[in-house]
Amino acid sequence: MKLVLLPPLISTTFIFFLAIVNLRHFSANAGACHPDDEAGLLAFKSGIKSDPSGLLKTWKAGTDCCNTWSGISCQDQNRVTTISIYGRTGQLNSSLSGTISPYLSKLQYLTGIYIENHPNLKGSFPNFFLNLPRLGYVYLENNGLSGRIPENIGNLTQLVAFSLQGNKFSGPIPSSIGQLTQLIQLKLGSNRLTGTIPSTIGQIKNLTYLNLERNQLTGGLPGRFAGFTDMRFLSLSHNKLTGKIPGSISSLAPLLINLELGHNNLTGQIPDFLGKFRTLDTLDLSWNQFSGVVPKTFANLTKIFNLDLSHNNLVDPFPVMNVKGIESLDLSYNHFNLGNIPSWVTSSTIIYSLKLAKCGLKFKLDDWKPKETYFYDYIDLSENQITGSPVKLLNRTDFLVGFYASGNKLKFNFESLRIVQTLKELDLSRNLVYGKVPKSVSGLKKLNVSQNHLCGQLPNTKFPATSFAGNDCLCGSPLPPCKS
Repeated sequence: MKLVLLPPLISTTFIFFLAIVNLRHFSANAGACHPDDEAGLLAFKSGIKSDPSGLLKTWKAGTDCCNTWSGISCQDQNRVTTISIYGRTGQLNSSLSGTISPYLSKLQYLTGIYIENHPNLKGSFPNFFLNLPRLGYVYLENNGLSGRIPENIGNLTQLVAFSLQGNKFSGPIPSSIGQLTQLIQLKLGSNRLTGTIPSTIGQIKNLTYLNLERNQLTGGLPGRFAGFTDMRFLSLSHNKLTGKIPGSISSLAPLLINLELGHNNLTGQIPDFLGKFRTLDTLDLSWNQFSGVVPKTFANLTKIFNLDLSHNNLVDPFPVMNVKGIESLDLSYNHFNLGNIPSWVTSSTIIYSLKLAKCGLKFKLDDWKPKETYFYDYIDLSENQITGSPVKLLNRTDFLVGFYASGNKLKFNFESLRIVQTLKELDLSRNLVYGKVPKSVSGLKKLNVSQNHLCGQLPNTKFPATSFAGNDCLCGSPLPPCKS
């Protein structure tokens, strides 16, 4: 049997032909970009007056917008479905300046738009969103957009997630927002919104995340929480809300992880039913006008990591908590007389922030032996009757950022205190501290050691005279010069 081979010329020609066909096919697809999508995206680019970090430098006419343009994703029939353009938080040299072009309405297959962290991106709400039938995800966060949220926002019934967080939108939240019944996430925080929270928001029964914090909202808390059976995160803090916590909030107990109502004008007692929130991770009721005792049912909050009840009118007795590891605790400026730091705080191995200012503490600081000090960032024990020395405690902390113990009876040699490199704020005013001011304080951003018994020449620092006033015999700039 003989093996018959094709002539070399024929096989080489055939291979060359296939290569040409494939190359032409590749070239045809390389520039694939639907004309409407390309026109809309290039119009957006033309509306950008400054792009210092080159976020849009790959957006070039005649090229494949689906595969070569940064921040662009395609799915259906090579149509653009997602725009994602992120600046870096706090870095203006990485953000866009300009406006959002209405010609993005040409992107009829767009399902998601994510334009975030561009504080110089100005203009009003992009009304053309109402003409995008597939738009389900809108994240326009931390930009410079302003004006009102349109009254007909409820027409975007296909929205699943809607965030205008961190802009300058003003006026009321439109009542039509209740028509967005598919929403899972609604974030309108950090704007300038006014008026009451519309009752229609209770119609959005699929919500798992609701953030309206840091606005100027007034009136009471909505009474229609019963329908939010899947809610995990609720933040209404930093507004001007009044009244009591409504009983309907108890329906959120099975799944709620975050409840933040701080910095409002809420009144009444903290309701017992908050003890049913066994999955709660964070509870913030600070800076309100709550009165009475903290419910005994708080013993059920075994999973709480962050608890802030500061700046209210709460009184003793404080309940015994069964939490396994608190991370952040603030009970400051109520009417508690705790005596000692609670054992469930002392035993925590993950705590990083402890604030018990004016909590009726009366003990010797040398005797307090927390199980772990490694993670501590902030400790505030101001306005108590604590004696002894913080030297042992602070010498065990490597990453402390702020230590505040003004208005106590601490007595120790200031020069024996180790000031770690991370420490930026230190307040030991109105104590019994003696000795000299060490040179190591020069690395701090804030210092107050006034009204103590310090003596000697001050090291070179940038602090004002008020930081050192009222001591026994300190001298040198910014105080009067030392006598020879």
